[in-house]
Amino acid sequence: AFQAAWAAACKLGASTVLVPAELEFLVGPISFSGPYCKPNILFQLEGTILAPTNAKAWGSGLLQWLEFTKLSGLSIQGSGTINGRGQQWWTYSDPNDDEDDDKYNEELERMPRVKPTALRFYGSSNVVVAGIKIVNSSQCHLKFDNCQGVLVHDLTISSPENSLNTDGIHLQNSKDVSIHHTNLACGDDCISIQTGCSNIYIHNVNCGPGHGISIGGLGRDNTKACVSNVTVRDVNMFRTMTGVRIKTWQGGIGLVQDIRFSNIQVSEVQTPIMIDQFYCDKRTCTNQTSAVAVSGVQYENIRGTFTIKPLHFACSDSSPCSGITLTGVQLKPVQIAHYHLNNPFCWQAFGELFTPTIPPIACLQIGKPAGNNLQSYHDIC
Repeated sequence: AFQAAWAAACKLGASTVLVPAELEFLVGPISFSGPYCKPNILFQLEGTILAPTNAKAWGSGLLQWLEFTKLSGLSIQGSGTINGRGQQWWTYSDPNDDEDDDKYNEELERMPRVKPTALRFYGSSNVVVAGIKIVNSSQCHLKFDNCQGVLVHDLTISSPENSLNTDGIHLQNSKDVSIHHTNLACGDDCISIQTGCSNIYIHNVNCGPGHGISIGGLGRDNTKACVSNVTVRDVNMFRTMTGVRIKTWQGGIGLVQDIRFSNIQVSEVQTPIMIDQFYCDKRTCTNQTSAVAVSGVQYENIRGTFTIKPLHFACSDSSPCSGITLTGVQLKPVQIAHYHLNNPFCWQAFGELFTPTIPPIACLQIGKPAGNNLQSYHDIC
């Protein structure tokens, strides 16, 4: 039914595909694709779309469930819900889970190891996603790959804190993106900004639970990564792992430049401010010299409470962080059982304190790193 409705809308252009209210639709993996579709299709979602929970529907594993590719002017809006029903996959990933239901476990064993993103856009321009809810994805909830001109607003994303790898919104190789008035609660980064992204504007977003708003991880497996002109402002973070974070793997090349984090309110966040150029999600990662450089990062009015450490700047010896500025940073500790409070930490981090901070951040090195002639973004990227 969905394929037939899409085929008709595709021929007409400036048409509407309506998913009616108060109805639930079980939909297997599907691609709504151009490039031969007429532009400006409206996908009006008022009902609920449910993902299959039987292993057969996923074959040997798929990277996405609902995919929109090579489209122009597509809007998905409404008050409906996309429900990824990903609980099977999360349990699969948890060796400590004492689930006693044998039938459930049998089904679980058959689920493919590759977990699908719930809603993915690829190679599209002037995309709008507004009003809908995306819940309980098995992995990332909403992903934009190779897109230009993206507007996301009044969206709700929700999955439990312990659902592994369930990023809220994932951006990659996408430009001119605006995300605002959106509520994100998940088991990984609320928003993840990956390589190839520029002109990203995020404001009036609530994040938590989750891992915060992250640029990276960048430069994995010695790859080149470039991110520029990102603004994150007027954001509330509640009980997240980090607040605003930049993370890069050792051995990469490239540059993160012109980043602004402004008016971020944090409440019981483990580490509100973080740059980690030694990011590693395995037990050990090999020490490597080269690094994705980080330059020109403004922190302004980052306020609230932390439970582990107010600030962590771990920068590369060969490519120190430069142009870090702090203004109006006021972070106070909250003692929580099993958490050990730490002082601010900096390594090879250079910049300026424009106002006194709470707590005092004496470890930031004032000025520029010696002999560090940073190439321009244009030259590197």
